[in-house]
Amino acid sequence: MWEAYRFGEWCEGVPEVRGSALRYLLIAAPSPHPGCQARLRLRGARVTGELDLAEVTVVGSVRLDRCRFDATLRLDNAHFDAALELSACTMPGLSLVGARVAQECGITACTVTGTVDLRSLTVGNRLSLNDTAVRPTHGEAALDAQSVEVGEDFWASGLDCAGTVFLNSARIQDVLAFRGTRIRGDAGLQAPELAVGGGLFLDSGFSGTGQVNLYGASIGGTVRMDDCRLDGPGSGPGTHALNLSCAEIGGDIWAGRGLVVNGPVIIQDTSVRGSVVLKGARFDVSSSVPTADAALNAPRLRVGGDIDCRDRLVGHGMIDLRDSHIGGSLLFQGAELTALNDQPALCANGVETGGVIRLSNGFTAHGRISLISVTVRSRVSLDDAVLDTPAGESALSFIASSTASLALRLREAPAGVIDLRHSRIGLLEDIPAAWPTGLVLDGAIYDSLHPALPARARLPWLGRDPAGFVPQPYEQLAATYQRQGQDADARAVLVAKHRRMRRALSPPARLWSLLQDGTVGYGYRPLRAVWLLLCLLAAGTALFTALPPTAVGDGKPPPFQPAIYTLDLLLPLVDLGQERSYAPTGIMQWSTVALIGMGWLLATTVAAGASRVLRRA
Repeated sequence: MWEAYRFGEWCEGVPEVRGSALRYLLIAAPSPHPGCQARLRLRGARVTGELDLAEVTVVGSVRLDRCRFDATLRLDNAHFDAALELSACTMPGLSLVGARVAQECGITACTVTGTVDLRSLTVGNRLSLNDTAVRPTHGEAALDAQSVEVGEDFWASGLDCAGTVFLNSARIQDVLAFRGTRIRGDAGLQAPELAVGGGLFLDSGFSGTGQVNLYGASIGGTVRMDDCRLDGPGSGPGTHALNLSCAEIGGDIWAGRGLVVNGPVIIQDTSVRGSVVLKGARFDVSSSVPTADAALNAPRLRVGGDIDCRDRLVGHGMIDLRDSHIGGSLLFQGAELTALNDQPALCANGVETGGVIRLSNGFTAHGRISLISVTVRSRVSLDDAVLDTPAGESALSFIASSTASLALRLREAPAGVIDLRHSRIGLLEDIPAAWPTGLVLDGAIYDSLHPALPARARLPWLGRDPAGFVPQPYEQLAATYQRQGQDADARAVLVAKHRRMRRALSPPARLWSLLQDGTVGYGYRPLRAVWLLLCLLAAGTALFTALPPTAVGDGKPPPFQPAIYTLDLLLPLVDLGQERSYAPTGIMQWSTVALIGMGWLLATTVAAGASRVLRRA
């Protein structure tokens, strides 16, 4: 072994080496053979006793391949001025606390039956734990790499840990990769305040039991979670399968294939410069934490691109995106969301998007959708969506929100209530076959409707408010018809409004309303008054021609004119000289009283209707 060290060659065929002999070799290193680089390369040996290199400075690289150690390797605060590599070795534990490795540090394909303790380890180049199995005793950490600093990448692909992994406050200059890694610990993967200059990979079969805690992490690149399974720690306060709160992500969160999470996920107050892609992901808290409010809890999330939840994303538990800012679009085409514990299936109150919100193409919600105080620069689409809620309960709350276009062309008419109160909508699109049983439009303002139905077809749409009659939706619909030049439809809507109001009036007021309706259509159909006046004039003229009244008073009266006499009776406050010159007798007096009364009623209703029209103008 001594000679192999001097030549820098592999030392093989030595069945057993004392740990103290290795320590002596590395401390009192012999001079290299001329023209050779001295280094320790030992393969297939059993190392008896303890190998303790604590606080030792090691010159030259150390490579141990397929060696078996009887005791834990103690390398605390050691300084390796080249590389350290342990390959396919078996050991009861490894401690590199505070050590410094100038070049690469590899612990690959090893089997460790204790803890791998890398706290405050500094590696100049790459740190690798690929394909290593760590089996600590119950309750101990499998890998403790708190405050590790790595000058390049940290690879732990295929790592198999039967205990908790700690990466608190670790600093990785480039990539941190846990591809295909298995972590089965009570606390899972604990990496709060982690800093990674490049990407973070929890993909390619990564599985974690317990919490994956990335609170406050700073990731310069993309977080990838394709083909990843997370099983949370179970019930209890503050327990999450994934905690990515208050993090800064310089790229995307990409989980576009095969992400399965059993337990709550929290991503609140996190900033993502790119997009959040969760295509086909599955979030479920129904069995792991049945009392949890949300399967995905992401309030105040800031995303520069899209939140992409297409391609049959499944959520058992609320998807909570309250007060999030999305530079692109919010996409849920084909997703299926199921509410639990009387919570919404999707809660996006206060969301602002620069693109569209698409809950379409087979989107299904078993529970209400809450979009209160939402601002959407482009379009909100529920085309071909299914809103599955019981009758009378809220299916969609789009309250106090604004969008350029809202499409409600649902696959089928929902039994629940769609609430559009106090919303501002440019274009409202729907289809009569999918009108909901309950529709609240009080305070809603829209510029146009599609399809452009006539008033008689659109009026039943207004009569679906569970609270009963509300006048504003009628006025809004009439204003929309007027802007489109459909004055007849606008008048029909306003007349229908007054007819609905009549049901709540007292009997005298109801009678007066009937008179206004029948005479002038509440002022919106003035030609009715003209035709009624002409009919009364014709009837009075015929009557007084057959039975003329008797002249009264002294002097010579003007010649009797039946038509002028009838007009004098019908027009209040107008004196044509006929009424005061002639007086009917007998039963004709009642005819005169009837004509005078009809004249006053007609004049009053015309004045009331004209006043109403002028107020609207």
